Amino acid sequence: MSPSSPARRLRLGLPRRVFSQVLLMQLAIAAGVAVLATGLFLAPLSDQLDDQAMRRALAIAQTTAAQPHIADDLRSSKPTADGPVQAEADRIRRASGAEYVVIMNKDGVRWSHTDHEEIGRVVSTDPSDALAGGEIMEIDDGTLGRSARGKVPLRDIDGDIVGAVSVGIEYDSVRDRLIHAIPGLFAYAGGALAVGALAAYLISRRVQRQTRDLAFSDISALLAEREAMLHSIREGVVALDRAGRVRLLNDEAQRLLGLGTEAIGQPLDTALGPGRTTDVLAGRVTGTDLLTVRGQRVLIANRMPTDDGGAVATLRDRTELEQLGRELDSTRGLIDALRAQDHEHANRMHTLLGLLELEMYEEAAEFVGEVAGAHRVTAEQITEKIGDPLLAALLVGKATVAAERGVVLAVPRDTALPDRLIDPGGLVTIVGNLVDNALDAAAGTLHARVEVDVRTEGRTVVLQVSDTGPGVPSEQRETIFTEGWSTKEPPAHGKRGIGLALVRRLAERQGGSARADASPEGGAEFTVVLPEALAQADLAPTEESR
Repeated sequence: MSPSSPARRLRLGLPRRVFSQVLLMQLAIAAGVAVLATGLFLAPLSDQLDDQAMRRALAIAQTTAAQPHIADDLRSSKPTADGPVQAEADRIRRASGAEYVVIMNKDGVRWSHTDHEEIGRVVSTDPSDALAGGEIMEIDDGTLGRSARGKVPLRDIDGDIVGAVSVGIEYDSVRDRLIHAIPGLFAYAGGALAVGALAAYLISRRVQRQTRDLAFSDISALLAEREAMLHSIREGVVALDRAGRVRLLNDEAQRLLGLGTEAIGQPLDTALGPGRTTDVLAGRVTGTDLLTVRGQRVLIANRMPTDDGGAVATLRDRTELEQLGRELDSTRGLIDALRAQDHEHANRMHTLLGLLELEMYEEAAEFVGEVAGAHRVTAEQITEKIGDPLLAALLVGKATVAAERGVVLAVPRDTALPDRLIDPGGLVTIVGNLVDNALDAAAGTLHARVEVDVRTEGRTVVLQVSDTGPGVPSEQRETIFTEGWSTKEPPAHGKRGIGLALVRRLAERQGGSARADASPEGGAEFTVVLPEALAQADLAPTEESR
């Protein structure tokens, strides 16, 4: 064999495949159990056979001693080979299959024996215990070799001991029984081993299918690579078992969902609580690239079932992308406002130029004053009612965009908001989303109008945005606040259905609420209540601040 082909060299030791190793280990276990069971069975079998032989010998001796005429014959006859005691002993020996039946007097002299020459001689073993009235079982050596023995006293009709009876069972027969039992025992053990081997093979085949015939080293490497991948990727991964319990959370998933390792093993509903995120991960909401909001994060979720009845869900953080998209939308809105102002400014400049060329100087001056005054009045009206500069600037810009789209953006006279907002950025996000939606709904309608009303009740801010659009059907007034729900075409930078969800989430984060109703003009009216939205002041804003 060429040394240049190491892959073909004979491998020593255990095989690499999981299937082969499991099969070998199970076969070794089955063989070991079979051998151990056989040994445990054989170990007491010899003692059991010895005990059975001794008890049989004792029973024959007891039966012999129970015949009263034997004691009478012992007293009335001589120890001869043709005497009545020997004849009776031979009869019992042949009938019972015993090796010998020895009947002796109180001096230990035999009246019967298998070997006639031993009749009249003293027995070779001590009979004192039996002659004293005891019953003896033992394995001992005698004139006929090793045997299982039973000895009992021989009594006359009055109960007096006149001798003893000793019966022996040939020990070779006991050993033969043990040897004869071994093949059958080995047959049973072999059958059990064959069944165990078949079961081991079937189990190993199942393991082979489940492990896809990988080696243990491959599985270890895959696990190491899996851990490295799960904890290094910038996507959240959540694995669920068939009962809906969390069985894996990588680092990014813990960060995005705000969970810790204690969530592993808990049902998804318990770990996350009710909400759209839970419904998406649990599979109660189906689809691809599903939008959901968790805390202040906008997430994109995808869910894939697994073969064992569980599922794996991936999460991507779109918060920064959505923020960039909204900034892009704001920039586009600003560009639209600037374009509208540029268009309007060009028209006014052309008008002014014409008045000057016609030498209508007084009319030109009056025209300039009216234009400047109109813009100044709009800005002054908003800043007088809205004390927060961020929100006032937002509404001034939205008013310009609304004018370009043919919509009147109005702020009611009783609107009043002091410059004491705790979270002005949050309110700007809420107002911006609601005004954008209202402008989209009102644009193109007759007498298009959007009204923004901001009031304070103690430290609570109540915001109402109404429009003259088509309105929201009553059955959809809760659905519109669901992440991903929208009737508009998605923008170029992403998906719709996030604005109203964020409005409600921001309101609820401050302990408030957001709801949709019908406006008096027939369109939609959104009401947002923000408790504790104003900082504490020395003098709380009452009706004087409105």
